[in-house]
This record gives sequence, structure tokens and C-alpha cells, in this order.
Amino acid sequence: MPIEATRIDTTRFRELFRHHAGGVVVITLDAGTGPAGFTATSLASVSLAPPLVTFAISATSSTWPHLRAADTLVVNFLGHDDHELARTFATSGVDRFAAPVEWRRLGTGEPVLEASRRWLRGAVRERIQLGDHHLIVVEILHIELSPSDRPSALVYHRGDYHPVGHTPLTAST
Repeated sequence: MPIEATRIDTTRFRELFRHHAGGVVVITLDAGTGPAGFTATSLASVSLAPPLVTFAISATSSTWPHLRAADTLVVNFLGHDDHELARTFATSGVDRFAAPVEWRRLGTGEPVLEASRRWLRGAVRERIQLGDHHLIVVEILHIELSPSDRPSALVYHRGDYHPVGHTPLTAST
């Protein structure tokens, strides 16, 4: 029996997902018109063979026209102390690559954030329009893992950024 679609209240939909923590990354690229980037919490691994990841971007995002034209990009994984960087790349109408943001170009031309301890470079394989967003499928071409004494990450939960893994657990006495 077919399932009948019902209209979902967008406010309730957003509230539901505000309670679902998502890892924070900044996606950077340059499609020939200068560096562009945005903060995302929708990154997901999809396949090991070939190595694929996906993320979503709003069709109204100022970065979408750049991403629509880009062949490659960098996914910068943010650490526990990178909340200001996440906010910068989530803010519309600002130069996201202006100081104090530190970044450099890879030999292949893509911008990468200096603060990123881990990143991947990938080739855009598919752009799929779904509702008011586009799902981007990326094949991983290169992975950079900087040595770290302990894992750390930044997550987005309930409308704010939160550090994960930066403080070791201690036994209570």
C-alpha cells in the first residue's frame, strides 16, 4: 500500500534535527573565480570502493554557484577549538577567507584551511537536486591526517558548536 505524504511543519522539522548532533566540516573550493567555502554538518561516508562521501548544500547558498562549477573541492574537518572558523564559514555576506582565517592553496589549486588537522580532497562525481538542496557526491582523491595525541572534533547541536574529545575523562574520587 502506498504511503501518503503529509505536510510537515518546517519549524518542527528543524527543531527535530537541532537535537541531532552533526560533525562540523568546512568545504572549500575554487571554480576559477576565487576561493569559496561554507560550513556543513551533513557530511556522510557512503562507500569504500570507490571511496565516496556526500554532503548537502542549499540551493540558495551563496556558495552553490561556485560548487555547481567546481570539479574538485576540499573537506576540512574541524577540531574542538575551531568554533569561530565554523561560524565564519556559516556567515553570509562576509569574506570567509579574509584575515584572521589562515589558508593556502594545494598544488592542485584548491584552498585548504591551515587550522584543519584532517582534510580530504575529492572530485565531484554527482550533483543531485533534492527539494531545496543539492546532494553532492564526492570521490576521495587524497586524505591528509595530521598527527594528534588525541581525537577531537566539533559538533553542531541545538543551534551551537560544541567540542568533542578535547578533555580526557578522569575518574572521580
